Amino acid sequence: MMADSITFRIEGVEALNAKLKGVSDDVRLKGGRFALRKAANLVRDQAKANAARVDDPTTNESIAKNIAVRWDGKHFKRTGDLKFRVGVLGGAMAYGDTRLNRRKSRVGKEYGTDGSSGNPGGDTWYWRFLEFGTSRQRAQPFMRTALASSIDAATAEFVNQYGKAVDRAIKRAAKKAEGS
Repeated sequence: MMADSITFRIEGVEALNAKLKGVSDDVRLKGGRFALRKAANLVRDQAKANAARVDDPTTNESIAKNIAVRWDGKHFKRTGDLKFRVGVLGGAMAYGDTRLNRRKSRVGKEYGTDGSSGNPGGDTWYWRFLEFGTSRQRAQPFMRTALASSIDAATAEFVNQYGKAVDRAIKRAAKKAEGS
């Protein structure tokens, strides 16, 4: 048995579509980025607290000071999706899109670095050994547990901030429509 289809047509919504497009661009590019950064900052704060527990207080290096939130502009340009990364400064780098790297099938793959003593927490290149463990040392995850423990709070913060951004964009669009 085949279901009947219903077709309908709404006329005169061009102005509404234009407003919605303006609101969505504004919210996506400004409000969405702001809300996503706020959510990422919650994960960063939890990761710093976790890293402080595994840091060796007898050294000058501090993994907690090297945890940062970074905007991923390359991902945004490629896909149009908003993305922030929470990670440890002086961590892995990605191979660039060059002829040699394409030939060796390593474009986009990551490689380790020796770190940098110029980072706020010093040269903490060894953080991945603590996070993932080695053949002789058990893992002491601080980044993965930070995300797992703060995902609900980060999601709630994103929804809250994004809702505020939508409300602000609607108010601006209404003011703009009144002025026209």
